[in-house]
Amino acid sequence: MNLHHRRGGRIAGIATAALALSLTLAACGSDDDGDSDASGSESTPAETSASAEAMSDETFGDACSALPTDGAGSLDDMVDDPVATAASSNPLLSTLVSAVGAIDGLGDTLNGADALTVFAPYNDAFAEIPAKDLNALVKEGQKKGQDSALYAILAHHVVGANADAEAVVGEHETLAGDMLTVEGDTESGMTVSDGTVTATVLCGNIPTANATVYVIDQVLTGVQ
Repeated sequence: MNLHHRRGGRIAGIATAALALSLTLAACGSDDDGDSDASGSESTPAETSASAEAMSDETFGDACSALPTDGAGSLDDMVDDPVATAASSNPLLSTLVSAVGAIDGLGDTLNGADALTVFAPYNDAFAEIPAKDLNALVKEGQKKGQDSALYAILAHHVVGANADAEAVVGEHETLAGDMLTVEGDTESGMTVSDGTVTATVLCGNIPTANATVYVIDQVLTGVQ
């Protein structure tokens, strides 16, 4: 999985607009109707409710209440899909989803990874980003793909291991080759820092088929 990219000085100039695309995993949506499990057998409402409740107990953060309790975008729905597909149904990440599609094949790459941890800025993190800056970032991503600043920034938000709420605390090397530091716990709250920006985890430990997602409230710049 080639998500490695050198970080150039130009990244600093557009870093604020940057992460606009962290988890934005190619606009690949789930085609599952949510009525059957992998074996083709239908789940009863009671089973579905119990499964969703169990996963809900594992997630943490006030923003988790914004997720649907069932159907598309719910915990029960996302857990069966690889991370790019799961993100496409998460209502907290719609801005990201439409953005990552700018890089051809990125969604498939993320979906095909064995294990990932993704720190994903939510929609409101982009409210202060000038539209022209974000549009320029996306346009460059469409043109240059893996050689773009956008691609490098996305790699800065991804760790090549699947870390739950306990394992994620500590230092982690990103797929961009730099470091992120996660502190705190599920009770008092959790933060993730790249040494320049410290973001708060709004909803963490979201399970997908091949990754764990932590929705954060700021765009990490990746600039030291």
